[in-house]
Amino acid sequence: MRALRLEMLADTPLAFLETIAAAAARPHEAYRQRIAHAARGSQLAQFVADPGGRSRLVGHAGGTVLPEDPDETVIFAVYVTPASRGGKVLAELVEAVAAWSRDCGRERLMLEVVTGNDRAVRAYEKLGFEDTGERVPHPVHPVLTELRMRRRI
Repeated sequence: MRALRLEMLADTPLAFLETIAAAAARPHEAYRQRIAHAARGSQLAQFVADPGGRSRLVGHAGGTVLPEDPDETVIFAVYVTPASRGGKVLAELVEAVAAWSRDCGRERLMLEVVTGNDRAVRAYEKLGFEDTGERVPHPVHPVLTELRMRRRI
């Protein structure tokens, strides 16, 4: 997971809230603890795409709940390695988050995409997400804007 996280941050740094330096500085044990924490409960979950037979993970998506909207799962930290893009990995990751969300009693998904990342917007639209028209400042780079997309499960 650590190797995948570092790849995510190197490949698309604007899509994530953490810097590659901060992620690289975290010890392996911190990754292990985060994964163990996200493997149980209804407030946080992480899913990875493991193609099997290889030592590398090829994708990640997380789900969480914000206190101000306990009926909605926020999808975060979505990443698919370049070699696996355009296939079914993204759909499988999103559907894993959706299934977890449904099991927790939530029927709505929300995610945010940096405005101008049309490829990501099109990919999410194919998975049933719709642009809500809401625009919010990027949480780390406020000069950027993110658009919100939602779908029902």
